[in-house]
Amino acid sequence: MIWSVIALMTAVAVLAVLWPLARRTREIAAAGDVAVYRDQLDEIERDQSFGLIAPPEADAARVEVSRRLLAADAAARREKPAPEGSPRRRNAVAVAALVGIPIVAIALYLAIGSPDLPGQPLAARIAQAHGGQSIEQMFARIEQHLRDHPDDGRGWEVVAPVYMRIGRYDEAVRARRNALQLLGETAERQAALGEALMAAANGVVTADAKSAFDAALRLDAKDVSARFYTGLAAEQDGRKAEAARIWSALATDAPPGAAWRPAVLEALARVDAAAASALATSAPAQDEQSQDAMIRGMVDRLAARLHADGSDVEGWLRLMRSYVVLGETAKARAAAADARNALKADPDKLRRLDDGAKDLGLGG
Repeated sequence: MIWSVIALMTAVAVLAVLWPLARRTREIAAAGDVAVYRDQLDEIERDQSFGLIAPPEADAARVEVSRRLLAADAAARREKPAPEGSPRRRNAVAVAALVGIPIVAIALYLAIGSPDLPGQPLAARIAQAHGGQSIEQMFARIEQHLRDHPDDGRGWEVVAPVYMRIGRYDEAVRARRNALQLLGETAERQAALGEALMAAANGVVTADAKSAFDAALRLDAKDVSARFYTGLAAEQDGRKAEAARIWSALATDAPPGAAWRPAVLEALARVDAAAASALATSAPAQDEQSQDAMIRGMVDRLAARLHADGSDVEGWLRLMRSYVVLGETAKARAAAADARNALKADPDKLRRLDDGAKDLGLGG
């Protein structure tokens, strides 16, 4: 590690010497940047004329490139030509800097440094920086502080996500409840309490968790977490149509580029593959290739799950329906055949499968 530090310090010293010699290079580079950004503006115009980029996206790209063009132009104007000097002299100075400075630095370190001193582990250095305390000890101090000052609402709110990350879900529930009581009710705090209650129940939306999510929605009907988990509660209760309605509305309301939208569509695909496919193909924030990859990713995951455990007749029907929506009738028929083979020992499921296949136009 010490040699890495020495190398870095030497590089900085060499750079300080070579910097004045590179003035002319910087001037040329700045001028080159201006030309590159002008070409990018022309390229945006061409892409828009060919329909490869939508007008709003073209405007956004044009503004960003123009900003960079102005900055590059200003940089080019600021650069003053460096004195020409003798090329041989500049080369001699550069060689002297590259060779001489490292030699002097190493000689000084060997003379006054301690290269044989053993390294110190990161945990020990962190502990030393905090008065000799480890990370576990520091967290224990925070817990002790909250035991001594149980009315510190901010402290409870800070420690709650830590409990969630380390899997201490009961303590996370207690911390969320205390934060709610001490700091007041908000949609975010109610939704966070619901998530902690779910985690403590191994992912099940219990009655208490559902109450917390309902309270969050009363405070903010647009709260994303509460809406998502309310849909999950409906799915777990067997109310798939309601879950599909909730998740469809949530995906429709998603702002452009929302990172959580694919997760909502994946959940929606479990209860209504056709709705998920339709919403995915209309996603305004994604190009056609990304949309297709997302849809097929959901369908492929469903197919993999069913080939691992083929007892889910509703899953087979969703898979067949998805292939039909994608226009892949041959795959839909192959999925129907695989489903019949997997369900051949269960006449009731087999009958439901055949009925669903007929509705999809896949025969009996």
